[in-house]
Amino acid sequence: MITKTQNVDAGRLEEYINKSGYKLGYIIEQLGLSRQAFDMKMKNKNKFRASEVYVLCDLLKITPEDKAKIFMF
Repeated sequence: MITKTQNVDAGRLEEYINKSGYKLGYIIEQLGLSRQAFDMKMKNKNKFRASEVYVLCDLLKITPEDKAKIFMF
């Protein structure tokens, strides 16, 4: 069974993406997603998998406190 998050605070996640210095294409590639799939997740039309949340938090250095705010489990 794949665990998914309930909702994502896209604005807060975008802040981390912008300050990371990584290009969005690189981040999406690290997640193993297409641009369309990533966009659907950012719009809360699809949910991020727990494994994707882990990759994003590690890659973008998201703090545990912000993880709970961005990915509302």
